[in-house]
Amino acid sequence: MALLDILEFPDARLRTIAKPVEKVDETIRKLAQDMLETMYDAPGIGLAASQVDVHKRVIVVDVSEEQDEPSILINPEYDILGEVIEYQEGCLSVPGFYEKVDRSDKIRVRALNEKGEKLEFEANDLYAICIQHEIDHLDGKLFVDYLSTLKRNRIKTKLEKQHKRDGK
Repeated sequence: MALLDILEFPDARLRTIAKPVEKVDETIRKLAQDMLETMYDAPGIGLAASQVDVHKRVIVVDVSEEQDEPSILINPEYDILGEVIEYQEGCLSVPGFYEKVDRSDKIRVRALNEKGEKLEFEANDLYAICIQHEIDHLDGKLFVDYLSTLKRNRIKTKLEKQHKRDGK
């Protein structure tokens, strides 16, 4: 397994729309394992392949306290089932910033697992919010896109200054 580099806002590659996975093979399984290792190391609770500059529809999520309940979702889709709630979100691609975003507290998810088997299940609360957040990444969308232009530009400016200081 390997730690992958996480792209940071405002990197234009984060706006790339991910392509569906045609075949779940060893390459996709290795990508998912590397993504899990990267997510846990960051530390985070979710990561989309788009965030590590691989534009395939793969996300990993683990909202458990012990970080021992990983989900690998390939070609994920969802339907909204619940109420829209306001939730404080952060993002590994927008480090150090947390803002309130409206998301559904309950969704029905359809995806493939790492064996290529079809999954369908309901997700609630933080798990549902995290899946929606990660699927947004696959569609080239970031949580800052839900914010006002003023807030988004402030975050962008601060991160650009930080990237210059860090030599990124």
